[in-house]
Amino acid sequence: MYAQEIRTLKLKFDQIIDKLSEDFGTVRTGRASASLIENVMVTYYGSTVPLKQMASLSTPDASLIVVQPWDKGSLGDIELAIRNSNLGLSPTNDGAVVRVSLPPLTEERRNELVRTISKKGEEGRIALRNVRGETWETIKKMEKDGTLTEDDRYGAEEELN
Repeated sequence: MYAQEIRTLKLKFDQIIDKLSEDFGTVRTGRASASLIENVMVTYYGSTVPLKQMASLSTPDASLIVVQPWDKGSLGDIELAIRNSNLGLSPTNDGAVVRVSLPPLTEERRNELVRTISKKGEEGRIALRNVRGETWETIKKMEKDGTLTEDDRYGAEEELN
């Protein structure tokens, strides 16, 4: 009976870890990465879509991201979305592609990145602890209700640890 709770726990853990990996991927380090801007939301013909759904993203060198839209009419919208994305990037539009140059990191920016990554990591640990605690409470409640034996509870406790 507790096996269902453990499967649910593992599924939630995987979701939290996937989200954390995605969050870490959006942190701007010294090297250009398409994942930095792929989820920037672009307003295009009245609808809002992620950049990765309307353009191809490439990184020809370590400090440049090139955005090549499938529709040339969206260049201005893409440029505006990247500029307003709170990433501190300044894109340039040459009429065919949008180029995003990443400036070199300063010591202040590196320290800010360390704080940001630490904060995201701690949020992930808290989320994992909360899910584990909820599962443990459910297992204890199941034992109290009589739907779980004491031996099963010990087995579940071993799996949680």
